[in-house]
Amino acid sequence: MKISKEVRQLSGKLVRASFVDGALDRERVKALVNSIITNKPRNYLQLLENYQRLLRLEADKRRARIESATELDKAAGEQIVNDLQQRYGGSLTTEFVVNPALLGGVRIRVGSDVWDSSVRNRLERLQQKF
Repeated sequence: MKISKEVRQLSGKLVRASFVDGALDRERVKALVNSIITNKPRNYLQLLENYQRLLRLEADKRRARIESATELDKAAGEQIVNDLQQRYGGSLTTEFVVNPALLGGVRIRVGSDVWDSSVRNRLERLQQKF
């Protein structure tokens, strides 16, 4: 579905208005959505859908998923978190997951950024070369 320029701009302004001190404010989001539903501006359903999509993308940018083949020791986990917070800011939430299918190494996903140094990924890239 094609989104009009007006809807794109307005939903972007809504997303920027949803943050207080760099953090997403649930109460503000709720108030903005209620205001849109009450006022029913032109293309308000499209506006709400795009606003929801942009909020989801913003939330994903602030969430890090760190996968490893075995449980990381505390020092390594803290070092990874510190490095990610330097790159993405202090409001980053982290989730550590053990994924034995990786065989070894670590895969980190923050939003659409992925760093994959797993043994499985290296083997797959090697297989593609042959």
